Amino acid sequence: MKLKNNLRYISLAFVGLLASCNDDFVSTEPLDEVPQELVWADPALAQAFVFEIYNGFGVGGFYEQQMASMTDEAFFTHPGRGINTVTESRSNAADQGYIMDTYSYGNMYERIRASNVAIQNLRNPQFDDKDKANALLGEAYFLRAYFYQQLLRFYGAVPIIKKVYKLEDTDFLADRNTYEECVNQIVSDCDSASTLLTGLAKEDGRASDVAAFALKARVLTYAASDLHDAPTAKAKSATISSYSNPEFLGYVSGNRAERWRKARDAAKVVLTKLDYAYKLDLTAPATAEEGTANYMDIAMGGGSNVANVDGKKDLILGRFFKDIKDERGGWVGRDNGPNGYHNWSGNSPVQLLVDDYEMRTGVKFSWDNAAHKAAPYTNRDPRFYATISHDGSNWKPRTADVAQRDPANQIQTGRYEVGSGSGTKRVVPGLDTRNSPIEDWNGSYTGYYYRKFVDPNPRIEDQNTRQQIPWPLLRYTEAVLNYVEACIELGEEAEAKTWLNKIRFRAGMPAITDAGAALKDRYRNERRIELAYEEHRFFDARRWMIAPTTLGRKVTLVNIFGALKPGKTVAVYKYDPNNYTYTYSVSNLNPGIENRSWNDKMYFTSFNRDEINRNTKLVQNPGYQ
Repeated sequence: MKLKNNLRYISLAFVGLLASCNDDFVSTEPLDEVPQELVWADPALAQAFVFEIYNGFGVGGFYEQQMASMTDEAFFTHPGRGINTVTESRSNAADQGYIMDTYSYGNMYERIRASNVAIQNLRNPQFDDKDKANALLGEAYFLRAYFYQQLLRFYGAVPIIKKVYKLEDTDFLADRNTYEECVNQIVSDCDSASTLLTGLAKEDGRASDVAAFALKARVLTYAASDLHDAPTAKAKSATISSYSNPEFLGYVSGNRAERWRKARDAAKVVLTKLDYAYKLDLTAPATAEEGTANYMDIAMGGGSNVANVDGKKDLILGRFFKDIKDERGGWVGRDNGPNGYHNWSGNSPVQLLVDDYEMRTGVKFSWDNAAHKAAPYTNRDPRFYATISHDGSNWKPRTADVAQRDPANQIQTGRYEVGSGSGTKRVVPGLDTRNSPIEDWNGSYTGYYYRKFVDPNPRIEDQNTRQQIPWPLLRYTEAVLNYVEACIELGEEAEAKTWLNKIRFRAGMPAITDAGAALKDRYRNERRIELAYEEHRFFDARRWMIAPTTLGRKVTLVNIFGALKPGKTVAVYKYDPNNYTYTYSVSNLNPGIENRSWNDKMYFTSFNRDEINRNTKLVQNPGYQ
């Protein structure tokens, strides 16, 4: 039997090798496939097989349509691509709405099958390099765990398949395992991976023992959460309460406190890996400038692609991109940058997210506060400036065709008067609005632009040049936050605040002193801010069961007007409070564009009708027919 799957990306690389080793150039052996007996007898071919499984990561989260736009982080500027189906809770088994490749049921099982093939063959390797075989086996265990984790947090429990089906098999149907069984399987694979990978050199983009520890901590944190504790979930949702198979959604028995202890202990293992504790040793807040720079360093490569004074990094596992490959992940700037720079403004931040950034003093921002309302972008959490571009933000030099219109190189998302404040004047739209004279079809509806993962290097012209910023699959800081969450749930508040404040100090924010419910709320907001645009909000709002009051909210946007002050004259607009009085007002997005709402069936994604038809043992999730 020839291996026809999962060799697509390596087959052409070995055509020359196979031909050069065979004197019979008229051989009928296919040149685009590698016989199984060769793959597992050769360490280089075995490695190539395992490396190809990593393609199940897709481009991480750097698709044109990001999951942030299915949450209260962002709005996708170009509706009609399935996102509305999700945000308006219209998803069903026939039309699920937008699902990224890295959560696709079929794609994940394709990678799980490849992982199973690798595990089956590497347990008893046919080549002599046992160390290499064990390392590849460890990676295969990690990859299987990762892909099952993707399915589990998206669909709930799924069938656990560990065998490699063959053509001669007669039964391809499989029951859903319980949620608890799925968690146990993922944890077991993580433990196997960490054991086999311990002590090996860490390489960018490849699984490691620390990655296995971090994945285990994430899975156990989710497992202890409200959505996956059957009594809690039933009490909070009639849809879940009426479901006849709660074992597919969470734990129906056992001690929840013990689950939180397991989550805490798993996260604590990651915390001991201090090589990843990037600037978490501060005893007081960094300056505002340092806080923004620290957060930008993390976004630009998790600390791995920047010169760090302490030699530490935050990124545990990333999806990296090289300029020689034209991958979607290299076009983040073009996909999301301002239309006045000829970019597409795809996943635009919403006002709901902007409002959740605290003031620099740690006080909550409020539109009811006159000082806040008059200058909403002044003295905010330093991470705000590294995540979101707002009206008046300094940015790159404009392209040659726009340079004369904006010599100051500032984001313009408002309407402004130009001319004389004492005489003739007119109102002009900002260059980065939907009424822009540069491009009036790609502008942000919300008044904000995506900044976090966009390379600030002025030589990177985002509309024409790929960038090489990695997507963070697993971060040390996520493990810290998981640890904090478990400590809060277990009543260990002093320990929780110690670690939470390490993150805040790095960001230039003051310490949190809250307790009880207030501490939990501050933690959740801290996680929202620190992990913005990293796909966590989609799952966090669900597992905490706060989606009705968060994801279900209407999209909010800002309207900005700059009125010339009396006596001031401006010929070419630039942001300048000396010349202008600015007013800011918040409103909802036109419901004809998107009308967000929440239905509890959206706590879990449906199984596609075709999958149900293929596997008649697959029981559908609650709320779907």
